[in-house]
Formats: sequence, C-alpha cells, structure tokens
Amino acid sequence: MLSIFPDLFFLEQLSELVLRLVLGVIFIAHGYPKLFKDFAGTAQFFESYGIKPATFWVIVVGVVEFVGGILLIIGLFTQIAAILLAINMVVAIIKVKFRQGFVNGYEFDLALLAMTIALVFLKPGFFSIDLPF
Repeated sequence: MLSIFPDLFFLEQLSELVLRLVLGVIFIAHGYPKLFKDFAGTAQFFESYGIKPATFWVIVVGVVEFVGGILLIIGLFTQIAAILLAINMVVAIIKVKFRQGFVNGYEFDLALLAMTIALVFLKPGFFSIDLPF
C-alpha cells in the first residue's frame, strides 16, 4: 500500500480510539443538556418540529447521546452505541436539519453520521473494554 508514512501503520488502532473519544465527547456534550439542563426547552423544540410525544423522545435522544457517548469513550458495546447514534443522526437530519440546507444545516450531523457508521465497521481500537465475540 502506498503511504507517506508506512512506518505508522502499526498505530492504526489509534485512529479508532481517537474516533471513539472525539465522538463520545461530542455526543455527551449534546445529550447532557437535553437530560439535565434544558429538558423542557428541548421538549418544546421537539414539539415544534412535530416530534411527538416530545417528552418521551427527549428522554430517548438524551439517553442515546449521553450514554452512547460514554459507551464510546470507554469502548463498551461500541457497535451498538454507534448504530443507535447513527440512527439518531439520520432522524436529526431528516426531521430538523435538512430543511436548513447543507452549510449551517446538516453538514455537521452528516459528518457525525459518517463517523458513527465508520465505527460500526471498525474495531473499537486501543483502550476498549469490548470483548471480541
């Protein structure tokens, strides 16, 4: 395989670790306020986009983002967490972001979707507590 830095291939699992850590932090940062800071405001926001019952879906989305982010960071049930987060991003793009357009709309969510899908197909990488089943 052609590479500028072929000697670094032995560190390939670091890419999965970096991906898990960055995604985990991002999803925790987005899930925490939904559950613990502005639950009512988020429910009103969901309601305004026709996501009903809003209270139920705020809990579901908040838990998926917050707990999913934690699971990614520790590397536990990585593929399951990544699938749930990918579904979360698909719904966010379709229900909320798509009508805002690509730039300043769904481009960030699309990037998160691509990264979560990548984690579904990759190993969890270094410092993961997932067991190979």
